[in-house]
Amino acid sequence: DAAAHSAVVAISPETGTKKWRFPMYDVTRSGILTTASDLVFAGGSEGYFQALDARSGTLLWKVNLGGDIVAGPIAYQIDGKEYVSIAAGNSLFVFALRD
Repeated sequence: DAAAHSAVVAISPETGTKKWRFPMYDVTRSGILTTASDLVFAGGSEGYFQALDARSGTLLWKVNLGGDIVAGPIAYQIDGKEYVSIAAGNSLFVFALRD
């Protein structure tokens, strides 16, 4: 608890109550992306980039990209295939999402 930490928190727009909380054990200055396919993407200063289930907050996958994540993730589609990209350190990473 001596080190800084953060969390991704989902709040119901109807009631204002907390639906779920995903703790992150590093500080984040990056944005959070939620997709229409119920995915949430978030990253932090230790280089971890993770995908969460938007309905439950369950961790779906996590990868260390080796550099501080300070940008917001971007989702886009090419020829019907969905991708998410994120800048970490001095690199740009792109992930293809499952159909």
